[in-house]
Amino acid sequence: MTVSHDERHDHMQSISSTAHVPTRKRDSVGVAPKFEPLFALLFTKGVPLRFVFWDGSALGPDTGPGSVVINSRRALTRLLWSADELGLARAFVMGEVDLEGDIGLVLQALRDTARATKRVGWHVLARGFSAALRLGALGLPPTRPEEELHLSGTLHSKKRDAAAVTHHYDVGNDFYRIVLGPTMTYSCARFDNASMTLEDAQQSKHDLICRKLGLHEIAHARLLDVGCGWGSMAIHAAANYGADVIGITLSPAQAQLARNRVEAAGLEGRVHILLEDYRDLRGETFDAISSIGMFEHVGTKNMAEYFNTLFALLGPKGRLLNHAISKPHGSKFVGKSFTSRYVFPDGELIDVADVIGAMQRSSFEVRDVESLREHYAATLRVWVRNLEGAWDKAVAIVGEHRARIWRLYMAASANSFENGSISVHQVLGVAPTNKGESGMPRTRSAWS
Repeated sequence: MTVSHDERHDHMQSISSTAHVPTRKRDSVGVAPKFEPLFALLFTKGVPLRFVFWDGSALGPDTGPGSVVINSRRALTRLLWSADELGLARAFVMGEVDLEGDIGLVLQALRDTARATKRVGWHVLARGFSAALRLGALGLPPTRPEEELHLSGTLHSKKRDAAAVTHHYDVGNDFYRIVLGPTMTYSCARFDNASMTLEDAQQSKHDLICRKLGLHEIAHARLLDVGCGWGSMAIHAAANYGADVIGITLSPAQAQLARNRVEAAGLEGRVHILLEDYRDLRGETFDAISSIGMFEHVGTKNMAEYFNTLFALLGPKGRLLNHAISKPHGSKFVGKSFTSRYVFPDGELIDVADVIGAMQRSSFEVRDVESLREHYAATLRVWVRNLEGAWDKAVAIVGEHRARIWRLYMAASANSFENGSISVHQVLGVAPTNKGESGMPRTRSAWS
């Protein structure tokens, strides 16, 4: 932890001995009663969580889904300066706050009861600052975690996109292996049934994409995998469908491991991994293109160039499968959001309706749209369990701050997919011939 020992005075035995009361409850002495006025500033009524403070005092029910453990008064200072998700995230990353129990349920409870600070009256603010004064939490903003990123340069320029991708994906291959498992696939899996393992579900997803692209219909089909990650889709397509694959990525760490995996699979003659931007692709023709979990880095600004470039690389009847997270009305990861500062700088979730429109404007005929929203929630929950199950090893690889960032990010993302605030769609487009021939099967049965 990054907090000092004197601020983490641990009296957890006194907490566990407290009576079980399903309504808000406070200790008669210590930090807890002084903190209670801040509830009016930060939360609506009925927070189903227990708040445990650095002196061992506690506030709230101990029968809910978990606890918020405040290890330092610096966490309160952060929330006073940034009473939103970024303030809480900074405190969590620094170890000033812990979330105990099922982190997904704890985050959901915080989200459901958080007060919109812009709507808080002056009388409530006065009470809150008075409580903060008594707690010794007033002061200048604490230092931000060094992992917080601020990119410079033109948005979605090649240089800035490369920096954003490197920040996200070059965390460490060993760390990603802990989280993602042996398939090293950083995108939504497809669980055909509830008992399916993550590895089998990722294979199912790759197989679905290969069949949507018609790789089983073409001998030695040429496939371009845009944003190929650690090579999982490329290896699957080559090993199971005999495809000749070019995979491109902007991450040097990904490219090196992908090449190693291709060699280990004995597929050097069929799969080639390049460190290249999609905007630099020219002069080749492919039967199919897969883009899985990369489109979030493109942005509305470059969407037309992206689809125009990919369309120009396809031969007649060629297909594109664009697999991407989406959000109704769109959302940009900019400004004061945890995701933009720590995880996906410059990322953008585009409304699937806008994606379809852009593909059609680039001459694609859109033939199929499928949501895998619930599958991504399930995928993320497995990733969280993987990380928590190997926590000490993960911390040894990337440090506690970075491990905390990923635990928080994946748990919150799982909630967002589960409640429908974001989704993930596979959009399949085809480049028809001049006579309108698409080569598409009559029904989806060809993909089952």
